[in-house]
Amino acid sequence: MLIYSYSLNQLYDKYIVAEKSKIEWTGSTWNPVTGCTKTSEGCKNCYAEKMAKRLHSMGQDKYRNKFKLTTHPEYLCEPLNWKKPQVIFVCSMSDLFHKNVSDSYIKQVFEVMNKAHWHTFQVLTKRSKRLVQIANELNWTANIWMGVTVESQEYKYRITDLVKTPAKVKYLSIEPMITQIKPIPLKGIDWVIVGGESGPGARPIEESWITYIRDKCLESNVPFFFKQWGGVNKKRAGRELQGETWDGYPTKEKLALR
Repeated sequence: MLIYSYSLNQLYDKYIVAEKSKIEWTGSTWNPVTGCTKTSEGCKNCYAEKMAKRLHSMGQDKYRNKFKLTTHPEYLCEPLNWKKPQVIFVCSMSDLFHKNVSDSYIKQVFEVMNKAHWHTFQVLTKRSKRLVQIANELNWTANIWMGVTVESQEYKYRITDLVKTPAKVKYLSIEPMITQIKPIPLKGIDWVIVGGESGPGARPIEESWITYIRDKCLESNVPFFFKQWGGVNKKRAGRELQGETWDGYPTKEKLALR
């Protein structure tokens, strides 16, 4: 049962428009948690941290604590107000499985996703150990996609952890890709996203790293999405790989087989 510190009417009345996302592989974002702490090399140039500081300076109340982890129960019901079905990235400004997010709060987030069955929710974490610990206590309806970030060879164990979960759809976000990842285990994986790091201090990505992942996805019939080359000017670098744009996405037919 959902536990709120606000009445349902208050929550339903507050937020009726989804926050559109500029992230290429999703449609909207929902942030019932903001803020985080660095946990691995992929966090070095965290875009969310920079954005949170900027939003704080603009006076946005949701970022009153800047990038300190903060739960926002008043935003829990947002997706229930969004009547048009959409693809929603959950906690784009945090990590739902951070140690400072309670089990009970994670379960409330999942219950909202269960209720908002007309949406597709994309959850992504670097904290795969916590994910495995709580996974069997969560209700994994088919509209919840679970992913892990695997930015380098060192964190391939997150793929093993992900596959252990009961999530119906499992995906990998290999972004920012900062080393070659080889071999790449794809059994039980439904989708792979690859992207280079962007912004000041961006670490380089090599074409051979990307094409290896792409080719393994093609061999395994796993949809492959190339998000960006990145770099200081990611728009100029673009997102074509060997003259093509790769926008692979799990199809309804494929997902029906899971």
